Amino acid sequence: MAANSLSFNNIALILNAIVSQATGQAQLVPTTGADFITVAQTGLLAGYDNLMGAISQVLTRTLIANRPYYRKFQGLEADNLRWGNHVRKINFADRGWQDSGRLPITNGVAVDDQKPILDNVLQTNFYGQNDYEIQYTLYSNQLDVAFRGPDEFQAFIAGKLQNIADMREQKHEALARATIGNLITGIITIGNTNQVIHLLTEYNQLTQLGLTANTVMQPDNYPAFMKWVYSRIAAVSSMLTERTQIFHQNVTGKEIKRHTPMEYQRVYLYAPERYGIEARVLADTYHDNYLRFGYTETVNFWQAVDTPDSINMTPVYMKADGTLDSPAQAVNQANVFGVIMDMEAAGYTVVNERSTKAAYNGEGEYQNFWFKFTDRYWNDYTENAIVLLLD
Repeated sequence: MAANSLSFNNIALILNAIVSQATGQAQLVPTTGADFITVAQTGLLAGYDNLMGAISQVLTRTLIANRPYYRKFQGLEADNLRWGNHVRKINFADRGWQDSGRLPITNGVAVDDQKPILDNVLQTNFYGQNDYEIQYTLYSNQLDVAFRGPDEFQAFIAGKLQNIADMREQKHEALARATIGNLITGIITIGNTNQVIHLLTEYNQLTQLGLTANTVMQPDNYPAFMKWVYSRIAAVSSMLTERTQIFHQNVTGKEIKRHTPMEYQRVYLYAPERYGIEARVLADTYHDNYLRFGYTETVNFWQAVDTPDSINMTPVYMKADGTLDSPAQAVNQANVFGVIMDMEAAGYTVVNERSTKAAYNGEGEYQNFWFKFTDRYWNDYTENAIVLLLD
């Protein structure tokens, strides 16, 4: 729970682990993220430059791999925060209604309209920030032998900076993915039945078909089931627009009524199932209004690319007494279909993003630069959120 303290935390180790899972370098683990094909290889049939030992001395043509990457989960980014290390949210709990003071009127008795009423206010607090950085070095002339001219060298520098920009995008994406994972596993741990929908279980109770995760995918079963799933998601999305206190965690004695209009909803759906609905169910009768539940994103995988439908995390969550807790063991949840939530239930804030540089090194003839980031990734369990499981 280091992030929930008035401290700045270096999270490069965690970030690298999350990105390794997201990029397939590592398998899903608990997180506390040739015959006719020419294949690129690292083995080189000529010499390397003396400086990096990674770029060949120029032979013929040079291709600079330079393709921008744009992060997923962009809907989780919230307003920039520059000053302070503490954000507070003021919430108002409803009071009960009372009888009108003008009835009945008693002869000779004054009507007292000056009695004070105290507001029932709940303040929730967000603490902590996360720091990480990446360094790069620009050389004066050590790489001259590796390129044919300034244009090619400029393209190399542009590719180098684009690579750093791509890493920045994936960094935001990977930690945003983990932020959603913490929210989902936290809701599952809390155990509010209104916030966790077991789609296949509900469907079997309704139809008495007794389908399993395998048999429901059969052609005779899949269309009817996914039509029902679509209608269930639409009903959930509509229900969140009602002002209730059943779709979020409440603090005892300060229960908050929440409503989430469509424009404030964020919907994240597992890609294979969403595409299955569109291609196998709605394709013949597709209309533009299908699968429009406010802001919707398709999730190719929840945590690790090689086990895309699963999340394995030890979440931190808020209990009914307002304190934070974590389960003794990680929540290893498969068959995650999606989550529908208020835009304030989860997100990340770029607190401070900057670049710095060192003085030019005359002896080595190079200069070091750093991109530094201070971000906050947050969950608010007092905001509406519903987890959809395909079980």
